[in-house]
Amino acid sequence: MTEPQFLIPLWADLTAVGLGGVQGALFASGFQGQRRLDLLGVSIIGVVMGLGGGMIRDLLLSTTPVALQSDGYLFTVTAAAIVGMLLANVFQRLNAVIVALDAVAIGMFGALGTTKALALGLPPIPSVFVGVCAAVGGGLLRDVFMGLPVAMMHVGSLYAVAAAVGCAVLAVLDVLGVGPVPAAITCIAVTAVIRVLAVVFDISLPEQRALYRRKVAVETSTIPIIKP
Repeated sequence: MTEPQFLIPLWADLTAVGLGGVQGALFASGFQGQRRLDLLGVSIIGVVMGLGGGMIRDLLLSTTPVALQSDGYLFTVTAAAIVGMLLANVFQRLNAVIVALDAVAIGMFGALGTTKALALGLPPIPSVFVGVCAAVGGGLLRDVFMGLPVAMMHVGSLYAVAAAVGCAVLAVLDVLGVGPVPAAITCIAVTAVIRVLAVVFDISLPEQRALYRRKVAVETSTIPIIKP
């Protein structure tokens, strides 16, 4: 890819932003008790999640954030957050739809981030890194704003891993000469499939302490036990 050939379709970028805004509002609306947010708080979390990934992507690439170059981004993410907030009860009954939207949003942010990095001349591996940061950036900022443990750093469904695999596939396809559009579509599909399967079958990376316990068990099994 070369920079003159690169242009993120506005509809694709706004779709990713809108999906992120809905996801953030739905997440924030589900809290009760002391963590319950008011309407402004829910809207802010939606905006942060919708714009966070793209902002981190552009900051890593030292470019002016596209979200600040057009009125459409803030309008779209705010409207999406309000829709997610108002229809939270409806969406929460459609768990399968929410999982699918989340998976597609992760894939879109990853694809757009990796594609933009490659177009600006970054090597494949740094481009994948930028794509993964774009994919998980919104969720990371959401957790920080809400004072929660960062989800991608704890045991759970394959979140960052799904994005990393999808972005890596896109980078490989780019090296092989595949066009940016089919490569991006493949990235989104791979990321979404891995994410959905991880949620459905409760697949996650092993807990660090579990690995430590296995290591201790192996090491201690070689120690002879002397019986009196």
